[in-house]
Amino acid sequence: MRARDKAAVSALRSALAALDNAEAVPVGEAGLRGVALEHAPVGAGATEAVRRELSEEEVAVVVRAEAEERLVAAEQLAAPAHAERAARLRAEADVLLRLLDGRGDG
Repeated sequence: MRARDKAAVSALRSALAALDNAEAVPVGEAGLRGVALEHAPVGAGATEAVRRELSEEEVAVVVRAEAEERLVAAEQLAAPAHAERAARLRAEADVLLRLLDGRGDG
C-alpha cells in the first residue's frame, strides 16, 4: 500500500475479504436455531460465533481462486476498449500468484 501499487492493493484487499468470508461460520452451525425466545442469548456479543481457522492449504485455495477469477475475467474482456481493465486484472492475478509462490514484494 505504501508503494501505491493499485493492482497489489486491490488484489490484496479482495483476497483478505475472500479469506474473511471463508472463515465465517455458516448460519446453521452458529448454534442459535431452535432456541426458545426466553432462552435466547442477550447482550453485546451474545450472537457472535467463533470463526473457523483456515489451514495454509485452505488459504492457498482461496487466494488461488481469487487469482483464477481475475484471469478468467481478463480473458472475457476481448474488446480493445477493455484492454486496460484486462491488464489490471492480469496484474492483480500476478500479485496473488507471486504471493502464493513466496515471491511477494512486501
